[in-house]
Amino acid sequence: MARFSFFRALALSALLPLAAAAQSQTAVFSGGCFWGVDAVFKHVKGVSKVVSGYSGGEASTAHYDMVSEGNTGHAESVEVTFDPSKVTYATLLKVFFSVAHDPTEWNYQGPDHGTQYRSAIWYANADQQKEAQATIAELSQKKVYKEPIVTQVVPLKKFYPAEDYHQNYLALHPTQAYIVYNDIPKVESLKAKYPELYR
Repeated sequence: MARFSFFRALALSALLPLAAAAQSQTAVFSGGCFWGVDAVFKHVKGVSKVVSGYSGGEASTAHYDMVSEGNTGHAESVEVTFDPSKVTYATLLKVFFSVAHDPTEWNYQGPDHGTQYRSAIWYANADQQKEAQATIAELSQKKVYKEPIVTQVVPLKKFYPAEDYHQNYLALHPTQAYIVYNDIPKVESLKAKYPELYR
């Protein structure tokens, strides 16, 4: 209950009037299999696009069959395009930490194991780096989780979109057993915890 209250307070504070922005921005997150993370962010107001892909490795190995081996340096990731006048980067971080994945799991997420499923925030600039580090510090200081947060905060070198069949996966395969068990509950959690953010 304390975790829910903490994140809800942060999310509500982020809904205060936002400064007008001239253009959209992007944020890249890794939190296990990209199918569920993609689906969660697609339901956040202010997000205009989410692409599943890979971050952390080279272009030559940004292919699912290679990434799945766990030795390419890549992590399954999502690139979130958002309107900062409608939703803040801070709010996206709260969704990432409280709904999209478990930041205390090292090199795995639920049933998926390997470095390609690690928790990471790929920052595009110094502001994103500072915000991500501050959020982790606050969550740790308030002991929101029983276990330590293991999320990496690393510079984004390049994001590589995944193969077409991985895009919008939950919406296209809503009855698949993996989706039903692992990912639909994340979307339902977003709606229940943050109805003001859900669309």
